[in-house]
Amino acid sequence: MIGLELLKKERELLKNKLLEIEAESKALDAKVRSLRQKEIQTKREIEALCVLIELQEEAKTES
Repeated sequence: MIGLELLKKERELLKNKLLEIEAESKALDAKVRSLRQKEIQTKREIEALCVLIELQEEAKTES
């Protein structure tokens, strides 16, 4: 039979591991949010450049 103290020690080890995992998960969530913001910003920049290209192409064809 497994001793009570051993079970309690194992439980504490697992609780500590869980805290580490939760902290890592929060850090990864923050990284994902940051990457999504960069993705959105890059898409906006691409769209802005597309608009500028279209405007210049229209001006060129009208000349």
